[in-house]
Amino acid sequence: MASAAEQMAANLSWGQLGRATELRSRIWFTIGLLIIYRLGTYIPVPGIDGGALRTFMEQAQAGIGGILSMFTGGALGRMGVFALGIMPYISASIIVQLLTAMVPSLEQLKKEGEQGRKKINQYTRYGTVVLALFQAYGIALSLEAGGMAHDPGWFFRAAVIITLVGGTMFLMWLGEQITARGIGNGISLIIYVGILAEIPGHLAQFFAQGRSGAISTPVILGIIALVIVVMAFVVFMERALRKIRIQYPRRQVGMKIYDGQSSHLPLKVNPAGVIPAIFASSLLLLPVTISTFSGNQTGPVMSTILAYFGPGQPLYLLFFAAMIIFFSYFYTQNVAFKSDDVAENLKNQGGFIPGIRPGKRTEEYLDYVVNRVLVIGSLYLALVCLLPEVVRDWFSVPFYFGGTSVLIIVSVTMDTINQVQSHLLAHQYEALIERSQLRGKRKAGEPKPRRLPARR
Repeated sequence: MASAAEQMAANLSWGQLGRATELRSRIWFTIGLLIIYRLGTYIPVPGIDGGALRTFMEQAQAGIGGILSMFTGGALGRMGVFALGIMPYISASIIVQLLTAMVPSLEQLKKEGEQGRKKINQYTRYGTVVLALFQAYGIALSLEAGGMAHDPGWFFRAAVIITLVGGTMFLMWLGEQITARGIGNGISLIIYVGILAEIPGHLAQFFAQGRSGAISTPVILGIIALVIVVMAFVVFMERALRKIRIQYPRRQVGMKIYDGQSSHLPLKVNPAGVIPAIFASSLLLLPVTISTFSGNQTGPVMSTILAYFGPGQPLYLLFFAAMIIFFSYFYTQNVAFKSDDVAENLKNQGGFIPGIRPGKRTEEYLDYVVNRVLVIGSLYLALVCLLPEVVRDWFSVPFYFGGTSVLIIVSVTMDTINQVQSHLLAHQYEALIERSQLRGKRKAGEPKPRRLPARR
Protein backbone atom coordinates (compact mmCIF):
# COMPACT_ATOMS: atom_id res chain seq x y z
CA MET A 1 0.00 0.00 0.00
CA ALA A 2 1.36 3.40 -0.99
CA SER A 3 2.18 5.92 1.69
CA ALA A 4 0.47 9.28 1.99
CA ALA A 5 3.50 11.04 0.49
CA GLU A 6 3.53 8.70 -2.52
CA GLN A 7 -0.21 9.25 -3.08
CA MET A 8 0.27 13.02 -2.96
CA ALA A 9 3.19 12.82 -5.38
CA ALA A 10 1.08 10.76 -7.78
CA ASN A 11 -1.67 13.38 -7.68
CA LEU A 12 0.63 16.30 -8.48
CA SER A 13 -0.46 18.47 -11.39
CA TRP A 14 1.52 21.15 -13.17
CA GLY A 15 -1.48 23.44 -12.74
CA GLN A 16 -0.38 23.87 -9.12
CA LEU A 17 2.64 25.76 -10.44
CA GLY A 18 0.47 28.89 -10.74
CA ARG A 19 -0.22 28.81 -7.01
CA ALA A 20 3.36 28.11 -5.89
CA THR A 21 4.66 31.67 -5.94
CA GLU A 22 8.05 30.86 -4.41
CA LEU A 23 8.70 28.17 -7.02
CA ARG A 24 7.75 30.57 -9.80
CA SER A 25 10.18 33.18 -8.49
CA ARG A 26 12.95 30.56 -8.32
CA ILE A 27 12.28 29.52 -11.92
CA TRP A 28 12.31 33.12 -13.20
CA PHE A 29 15.51 33.80 -11.24
CA THR A 30 17.16 30.78 -12.85
CA ILE A 31 16.02 31.77 -16.34
CA GLY A 32 17.32 35.32 -15.83
CA LEU A 33 20.82 34.18 -14.84
CA LEU A 34 20.96 31.69 -17.70
CA ILE A 35 20.09 34.51 -20.13
CA ILE A 36 22.99 36.53 -18.71
CA TYR A 37 25.24 33.53 -19.35
CA ARG A 38 24.09 33.25 -22.96
CA LEU A 39 24.67 36.97 -23.55
CA GLY A 40 28.21 36.64 -22.20
CA THR A 41 29.08 34.00 -24.79
CA TYR A 42 28.69 36.66 -27.52
CA ILE A 43 31.01 39.25 -25.91
CA PRO A 44 34.43 38.73 -27.59
CA VAL A 45 37.84 38.78 -25.95
CA PRO A 46 39.67 42.03 -26.87
CA GLY A 47 42.29 41.97 -29.61
CA ILE A 48 40.95 38.96 -31.57
CA ASP A 49 40.89 38.78 -35.38
CA GLY A 50 37.35 37.51 -35.98
CA GLY A 51 37.87 36.32 -39.56
CA ALA A 52 40.99 34.31 -38.76
CA LEU A 53 39.27 32.82 -35.70
CA ARG A 54 36.28 31.61 -37.74
CA THR A 55 38.56 29.99 -40.31
CA PHE A 56 40.58 28.30 -37.56
CA MET A 57 37.52 26.90 -35.76
CA GLU A 58 36.01 25.57 -39.00
CA GLN A 59 39.18 23.54 -39.53
CA ALA A 60 39.16 22.25 -35.93
CA GLN A 61 35.72 20.65 -35.85
CA ALA A 62 37.13 17.14 -35.34
CA GLY A 63 38.86 18.06 -32.15
CA ILE A 64 38.60 21.09 -29.96
CA GLY A 65 36.05 22.92 -32.14
CA GLY A 66 33.35 20.27 -32.11
CA ILE A 67 33.42 19.12 -28.50
CA LEU A 68 34.63 21.95 -26.31
CA SER A 69 32.68 24.50 -28.36
CA MET A 70 29.51 22.56 -27.59
CA PHE A 71 30.32 22.34 -23.85
CA THR A 72 30.94 26.11 -23.76
CA GLY A 73 27.77 26.98 -25.63
CA GLY A 74 29.69 28.20 -28.70
CA ALA A 75 31.72 30.69 -26.64
CA LEU A 76 34.99 29.01 -27.61
CA GLY A 77 34.19 29.23 -31.32
CA ARG A 78 33.47 32.96 -30.93
CA MET A 79 36.25 33.37 -28.33
CA GLY A 80 33.84 35.05 -25.94
CA VAL A 81 34.57 36.01 -22.35
CA PHE A 82 33.11 32.63 -21.29
CA ALA A 83 35.33 30.68 -23.71
CA LEU A 84 36.72 28.49 -20.91
CA GLY A 85 33.20 27.78 -19.72
CA ILE A 86 32.67 26.09 -16.40
CA MET A 87 35.00 23.17 -17.22
CA PRO A 88 37.91 24.42 -15.01
CA TYR A 89 35.54 24.40 -12.03
CA ILE A 90 34.32 20.90 -12.86
CA SER A 91 37.88 19.64 -13.27
CA ALA A 92 38.89 21.21 -9.95
CA SER A 93 35.83 19.71 -8.23
CA ILE A 94 36.64 16.23 -9.50
CA ILE A 95 40.30 16.55 -8.47
CA VAL A 96 39.35 17.76 -4.97
CA GLN A 97 36.84 14.92 -4.59
CA LEU A 98 39.46 12.35 -5.54
CA LEU A 99 42.01 13.92 -3.18
CA THR A 100 39.40 13.93 -0.41
CA ALA A 101 39.03 10.18 -0.83
CA MET A 102 42.80 9.58 -0.78
CA VAL A 103 44.23 12.24 1.59
CA PRO A 104 43.38 11.57 5.28
CA SER A 105 43.42 15.26 6.28
CA LEU A 106 40.91 16.19 3.57
CA GLU A 107 38.78 13.17 4.43
CA GLN A 108 38.68 14.27 8.06
CA LEU A 109 37.78 17.78 6.93
CA LYS A 110 34.83 16.37 4.99
CA LYS A 111 33.48 14.76 8.16
CA GLU A 112 33.45 18.05 10.08
CA GLY A 113 30.05 19.05 8.68
CA GLU A 114 29.18 22.48 7.32
CA GLN A 115 32.51 24.12 8.21
CA GLY A 116 34.49 21.35 6.56
CA ARG A 117 32.33 21.57 3.45
CA LYS A 118 32.96 25.32 3.20
CA LYS A 119 36.73 24.79 3.40
CA ILE A 120 36.61 22.12 0.70
CA ASN A 121 34.58 24.47 -1.51
CA GLN A 122 37.19 27.15 -0.96
CA TYR A 123 39.96 24.76 -2.02
CA THR A 124 37.89 23.98 -5.13
CA ARG A 125 37.70 27.68 -5.99
CA TYR A 126 41.47 28.06 -5.61
CA GLY A 127 41.96 25.04 -7.89
CA THR A 128 39.59 26.59 -10.43
CA VAL A 129 41.69 29.76 -10.56
CA VAL A 130 44.91 27.78 -11.06
CA LEU A 131 43.48 25.60 -13.84
CA ALA A 132 41.84 28.59 -15.54
CA LEU A 133 45.15 30.51 -15.49
CA PHE A 134 46.99 27.66 -17.20
CA GLN A 135 44.27 27.16 -19.81
CA ALA A 136 43.89 30.88 -20.52
CA TYR A 137 47.66 31.29 -20.97
CA GLY A 138 47.70 28.33 -23.36
CA ILE A 139 44.84 29.80 -25.39
CA ALA A 140 46.59 33.19 -25.53
CA LEU A 141 49.79 31.59 -26.90
CA SER A 142 47.74 29.54 -29.38
CA LEU A 143 45.92 32.62 -30.64
CA GLU A 144 49.24 34.34 -31.24
CA ALA A 145 50.75 31.29 -32.96
CA GLY A 146 47.69 30.97 -35.21
CA GLY A 147 47.84 34.60 -36.32
CA MET A 148 44.51 35.46 -34.67
CA ALA A 149 45.78 38.38 -32.56
CA HIS A 150 45.77 41.95 -33.89
CA ASP A 151 48.69 43.02 -31.68
CA PRO A 152 50.62 40.01 -30.26
CA GLY A 153 52.60 40.50 -27.09
CA TRP A 154 52.38 40.45 -23.33
CA PHE A 155 49.63 43.06 -23.28
CA PHE A 156 47.45 40.83 -25.47
CA ARG A 157 48.25 37.76 -23.33
CA ALA A 158 47.39 39.62 -20.12
CA ALA A 159 44.10 40.83 -21.61
CA VAL A 160 43.15 37.30 -22.68
CA ILE A 161 44.11 35.74 -19.32
CA ILE A 162 42.28 38.35 -17.23
CA THR A 163 39.17 38.17 -19.42
CA LEU A 164 38.93 34.38 -19.59
CA VAL A 165 39.73 33.75 -15.91
CA GLY A 166 37.29 36.47 -14.86
CA GLY A 167 34.61 34.94 -17.10
CA THR A 168 35.11 31.50 -15.55
CA MET A 169 34.92 32.86 -12.00
CA PHE A 170 31.78 34.82 -12.88
CA LEU A 171 30.21 31.63 -14.28
CA MET A 172 31.13 29.78 -11.09
CA TRP A 173 29.37 32.51 -9.08
CA LEU A 174 26.32 32.30 -11.36
CA GLY A 175 26.15 28.54 -10.82
CA GLU A 176 26.31 28.90 -7.05
CA GLN A 177 23.57 31.55 -7.11
CA ILE A 178 21.29 29.31 -9.20
CA THR A 179 21.85 26.41 -6.82
CA ALA A 180 21.14 28.52 -3.73
CA ARG A 181 18.30 30.76 -4.93
CA GLY A 182 17.03 29.13 -8.11
CA ILE A 183 15.95 25.67 -9.18
CA GLY A 184 18.25 22.79 -10.09
CA ASN A 185 22.02 22.47 -9.93
CA GLY A 186 23.52 25.70 -11.29
CA ILE A 187 26.76 24.26 -12.69
CA SER A 188 24.93 21.44 -14.47
CA LEU A 189 22.33 23.83 -15.88
CA ILE A 190 25.04 26.08 -17.36
CA ILE A 191 26.54 23.12 -19.25
CA TYR A 192 23.04 21.93 -20.15
CA VAL A 193 22.03 25.27 -21.66
CA GLY A 194 25.33 25.52 -23.53
CA ILE A 195 24.77 22.12 -25.17
CA LEU A 196 21.14 22.86 -26.04
CA ALA A 197 22.07 26.22 -27.58
CA GLU A 198 24.36 24.55 -30.12
CA ILE A 199 21.97 21.77 -31.15
CA PRO A 200 19.64 23.84 -33.47
CA GLY A 201 22.55 25.11 -35.58
CA HIS A 202 24.03 21.63 -35.95
CA LEU A 203 20.62 20.15 -36.82
CA ALA A 204 20.10 22.82 -39.49
CA GLN A 205 23.48 21.90 -40.99
CA PHE A 206 22.57 18.21 -40.79
CA PHE A 207 19.24 18.65 -42.61
CA ALA A 208 20.85 20.97 -45.17
CA GLN A 209 23.22 18.16 -46.14
CA GLY A 210 20.20 15.89 -46.39
CA ARG A 211 18.49 18.29 -48.82
CA SER A 212 21.65 18.55 -50.90
CA GLY A 213 21.88 14.75 -51.18
CA ALA A 214 25.11 14.37 -49.19
CA ILE A 215 23.24 12.25 -46.63
CA SER A 216 20.41 9.93 -47.66
CA THR A 217 16.92 10.11 -46.17
CA PRO A 218 17.08 6.62 -44.56
CA VAL A 219 20.29 7.63 -42.76
CA ILE A 220 18.64 10.81 -41.44
CA LEU A 221 15.59 8.89 -40.19
CA GLY A 222 17.80 6.19 -38.69
CA ILE A 223 19.91 8.73 -36.77
CA ILE A 224 16.77 10.46 -35.42
CA ALA A 225 15.38 7.11 -34.27
CA LEU A 226 18.76 6.23 -32.73
CA VAL A 227 18.82 9.46 -30.72
CA ILE A 228 15.33 8.77 -29.36
CA VAL A 229 16.20 5.18 -28.46
CA VAL A 230 19.47 6.21 -26.77
CA MET A 231 17.70 8.86 -24.68
CA ALA A 232 15.02 6.39 -23.59
CA PHE A 233 17.73 3.87 -22.71
CA VAL A 234 19.64 6.47 -20.68
CA VAL A 235 16.48 7.42 -18.76
CA PHE A 236 15.81 3.75 -17.97
CA MET A 237 19.37 3.06 -16.81
CA GLU A 238 19.66 6.27 -14.75
CA ARG A 239 16.50 5.32 -12.84
CA ALA A 240 17.54 1.69 -12.37
CA LEU A 241 18.30 0.69 -8.77
CA ARG A 242 19.62 -2.34 -6.96
CA LYS A 243 17.83 -2.38 -3.60
CA ILE A 244 19.61 -4.01 -0.67
CA ARG A 245 17.30 -4.94 2.19
CA ILE A 246 18.19 -3.45 5.58
CA GLN A 247 16.66 -4.82 8.81
CA TYR A 248 16.47 -2.92 12.11
CA PRO A 249 15.98 -5.01 15.29
CA ARG A 250 13.25 -4.60 17.90
CA ARG A 251 14.13 -1.86 20.36
CA GLN A 252 12.82 -0.53 23.64
CA VAL A 253 12.44 3.18 24.38
CA GLY A 254 11.36 3.80 27.94
CA MET A 255 8.36 1.57 28.67
CA LYS A 256 7.49 1.09 24.99
CA ILE A 257 8.76 -1.67 22.71
CA TYR A 258 8.99 -0.93 19.00
CA ASP A 259 8.91 -3.78 16.50
CA GLY A 260 11.78 -4.27 14.08
CA GLN A 261 11.54 -2.29 10.85
CA SER A 262 12.70 -3.07 7.34
CA SER A 263 13.94 -0.67 4.68
CA HIS A 264 16.08 -0.69 1.54
CA LEU A 265 19.47 0.74 0.67
CA PRO A 266 19.13 2.02 -2.94
CA LEU A 267 22.21 1.47 -5.10
CA LYS A 268 22.18 3.05 -8.56
CA VAL A 269 23.31 0.94 -11.48
CA ASN A 270 25.48 3.91 -12.49
CA PRO A 271 26.59 5.57 -9.21
CA ALA A 272 29.34 7.63 -10.87
CA GLY A 273 27.00 9.44 -13.25
CA VAL A 274 28.62 11.17 -16.22
CA ILE A 275 32.00 11.70 -14.47
CA PRO A 276 33.80 8.68 -16.06
CA ALA A 277 32.79 9.80 -19.55
CA ILE A 278 34.07 13.35 -18.91
CA PHE A 279 37.37 12.03 -17.53
CA ALA A 280 37.92 9.65 -20.46
CA SER A 281 36.96 12.26 -23.07
CA SER A 282 39.30 14.86 -21.57
CA LEU A 283 42.31 12.55 -21.56
CA LEU A 284 41.75 11.17 -25.05
CA LEU A 285 41.16 14.62 -26.54
CA LEU A 286 44.40 15.97 -25.07
CA PRO A 287 46.64 14.95 -28.05
CA VAL A 288 44.14 16.35 -30.58
CA THR A 289 43.81 19.58 -28.61
CA ILE A 290 47.58 20.07 -28.36
CA SER A 291 47.95 19.46 -32.08
CA THR A 292 45.09 21.82 -32.96
CA PHE A 293 46.29 24.78 -30.90
CA SER A 294 49.92 24.31 -31.92
CA GLY A 295 49.02 24.80 -35.58
CA ASN A 296 49.59 21.08 -36.33
CA GLN A 297 53.33 21.59 -35.79
CA THR A 298 53.95 18.26 -34.05
CA GLY A 299 56.90 15.91 -33.84
CA PRO A 300 57.03 12.30 -35.01
CA VAL A 301 55.86 10.95 -31.64
CA MET A 302 52.78 13.18 -31.52
CA SER A 303 52.04 12.40 -35.18
CA THR A 304 52.09 8.67 -34.45
CA ILE A 305 49.79 9.14 -31.44
CA LEU A 306 47.35 11.17 -33.53
CA ALA A 307 47.39 8.56 -36.29
CA TYR A 308 46.35 5.76 -33.95
CA PHE A 309 44.40 7.62 -31.27
CA GLY A 310 42.51 10.19 -33.34
CA PRO A 311 38.70 10.33 -33.02
CA GLY A 312 37.07 7.40 -34.79
CA GLN A 313 40.19 5.20 -34.87
CA PRO A 314 39.86 1.62 -33.50
CA LEU A 315 42.47 2.16 -30.77
CA TYR A 316 40.72 5.41 -29.77
CA LEU A 317 37.41 3.57 -29.32
CA LEU A 318 39.08 0.68 -27.47
CA PHE A 319 40.90 2.91 -24.99
CA PHE A 320 37.85 5.14 -24.63
CA ALA A 321 35.80 2.14 -23.48
CA ALA A 322 38.60 0.84 -21.23
CA MET A 323 39.05 4.22 -19.53
CA ILE A 324 35.30 4.65 -18.99
CA ILE A 325 35.15 1.27 -17.27
CA PHE A 326 38.25 2.04 -15.18
CA PHE A 327 36.99 5.45 -14.04
CA SER A 328 33.54 3.99 -13.28
CA TYR A 329 35.06 1.60 -10.75
CA PHE A 330 37.64 4.07 -9.44
CA TYR A 331 35.23 6.98 -8.90
CA THR A 332 32.47 4.80 -7.43
CA GLN A 333 34.70 3.02 -4.92
CA ASN A 334 36.59 6.17 -3.85
CA VAL A 335 33.95 8.90 -4.03
CA ALA A 336 30.39 7.96 -5.01
CA PHE A 337 29.85 4.86 -2.81
CA LYS A 338 32.34 4.04 -0.06
CA SER A 339 31.30 0.68 1.30
CA ASP A 340 33.32 1.00 4.53
CA ASP A 341 31.50 4.24 5.47
CA VAL A 342 28.11 2.73 4.63
CA ALA A 343 28.83 -0.39 6.68
CA GLU A 344 30.00 1.71 9.64
CA ASN A 345 26.89 3.90 9.50
CA LEU A 346 24.61 0.86 9.40
CA LYS A 347 26.41 -0.61 12.39
CA ASN A 348 26.08 2.61 14.38
CA GLN A 349 22.36 2.82 13.61
CA GLY A 350 21.74 -0.80 14.56
CA GLY A 351 20.83 -1.87 11.05
CA PHE A 352 22.07 -5.00 9.31
CA ILE A 353 21.66 -6.93 6.08
CA PRO A 354 19.73 -10.19 6.75
CA GLY A 355 22.17 -13.08 6.85
CA ILE A 356 25.25 -10.80 6.95
CA ARG A 357 27.08 -9.82 10.13
CA PRO A 358 27.56 -6.09 10.77
CA GLY A 359 31.01 -4.60 10.30
CA LYS A 360 33.63 -6.17 8.06
CA ARG A 361 31.33 -8.82 6.57
CA THR A 362 28.81 -6.15 5.60
CA GLU A 363 31.55 -4.13 3.93
CA GLU A 364 32.70 -7.18 1.95
CA TYR A 365 29.13 -7.95 0.90
CA LEU A 366 28.57 -4.35 -0.25
CA ASP A 367 31.82 -4.46 -2.26
CA TYR A 368 30.64 -7.71 -3.86
CA VAL A 369 27.27 -6.23 -4.85
CA VAL A 370 28.73 -2.93 -6.07
CA ASN A 371 31.33 -4.65 -8.25
CA ARG A 372 28.67 -6.83 -9.87
CA VAL A 373 26.32 -3.89 -10.45
CA LEU A 374 29.15 -1.80 -11.92
CA VAL A 375 29.68 -4.42 -14.63
CA ILE A 376 26.31 -3.37 -16.05
CA GLY A 377 26.75 0.30 -15.22
CA SER A 378 30.20 0.70 -16.79
CA LEU A 379 29.24 -1.25 -19.92
CA TYR A 380 26.14 0.92 -20.25
CA LEU A 381 28.26 4.09 -20.06
CA ALA A 382 30.75 2.74 -22.60
CA LEU A 383 27.97 1.75 -25.01
CA VAL A 384 26.22 5.12 -24.81
CA CYS A 385 29.51 7.00 -25.34
CA LEU A 386 30.88 4.79 -28.14
CA LEU A 387 27.72 4.33 -30.22
CA PRO A 388 27.46 8.01 -31.28
CA GLU A 389 31.20 8.07 -32.07
CA VAL A 390 30.80 5.08 -34.40
CA VAL A 391 27.68 6.50 -36.04
CA ARG A 392 29.30 9.92 -36.52
CA ASP A 393 32.35 8.32 -38.17
CA TRP A 394 30.52 5.79 -40.36
CA PHE A 395 27.77 8.07 -41.66
CA SER A 396 29.82 11.33 -41.68
CA VAL A 397 27.38 13.22 -39.48
CA PRO A 398 28.44 16.90 -39.80
CA PHE A 399 27.92 17.82 -36.15
CA TYR A 400 29.24 16.51 -32.86
CA PHE A 401 26.79 13.93 -31.56
CA GLY A 402 28.36 12.61 -28.38
CA GLY A 403 27.19 10.24 -25.71
CA THR A 404 28.50 12.57 -23.00
CA SER A 405 26.17 15.30 -24.26
CA VAL A 406 23.21 12.92 -24.25
CA LEU A 407 24.01 11.81 -20.70
CA ILE A 408 24.23 15.41 -19.48
CA ILE A 409 20.99 16.46 -21.18
CA VAL A 410 18.99 13.53 -19.83
CA SER A 411 20.42 13.54 -16.29
CA VAL A 412 20.08 17.32 -15.80
CA THR A 413 16.51 17.27 -17.15
CA MET A 414 15.54 14.46 -14.76
CA ASP A 415 17.20 16.16 -11.78
CA THR A 416 15.55 19.54 -12.48
CA ILE A 417 12.09 17.97 -12.91
CA ASN A 418 12.53 16.08 -9.64
CA GLN A 419 13.40 19.31 -7.82
CA VAL A 420 10.36 21.09 -9.29
CA GLN A 421 8.13 18.21 -8.17
CA SER A 422 9.68 18.35 -4.70
CA HIS A 423 8.80 22.05 -4.41
CA LEU A 424 5.26 21.37 -5.65
CA LEU A 425 4.90 18.53 -3.14
CA ALA A 426 6.07 20.80 -0.31
CA HIS A 427 3.57 23.45 -1.40
CA GLN A 428 0.82 20.81 -1.45
CA TYR A 429 1.72 19.78 2.11
CA GLU A 430 1.47 23.40 3.26
CA ALA A 431 -1.91 23.84 1.59
CA LEU A 432 -3.12 20.66 3.26
CA ILE A 433 -2.01 21.87 6.68
CA GLU A 434 -3.83 25.17 6.13
CA ARG A 435 -7.09 23.34 5.44
CA SER A 436 -6.70 20.78 8.19
CA GLN A 437 -8.66 20.85 11.42
CA LEU A 438 -5.75 19.86 13.66
CA ARG A 439 -6.06 22.86 15.94
CA GLY A 440 -7.48 22.23 19.42
CA LYS A 441 -11.02 23.27 20.30
CA ARG A 442 -11.35 26.81 21.59
CA LYS A 443 -13.05 27.51 24.86
CA ALA A 444 -16.15 29.69 24.99
CA GLY A 445 -15.21 33.35 24.59
CA GLU A 446 -11.61 32.59 23.58
CA PRO A 447 -10.53 34.69 20.58
CA LYS A 448 -9.78 32.88 17.33
CA PRO A 449 -6.01 32.40 16.88
CA ARG A 450 -4.37 34.44 14.16
CA ARG A 451 -3.31 32.37 11.15
CA LEU A 452 0.29 32.69 10.13
CA PRO A 453 0.98 33.17 6.42
CA ALA A 454 2.18 29.97 4.79
CA ARG A 455 5.41 29.88 2.87
CA ARG A 456 4.76 30.00 -0.81
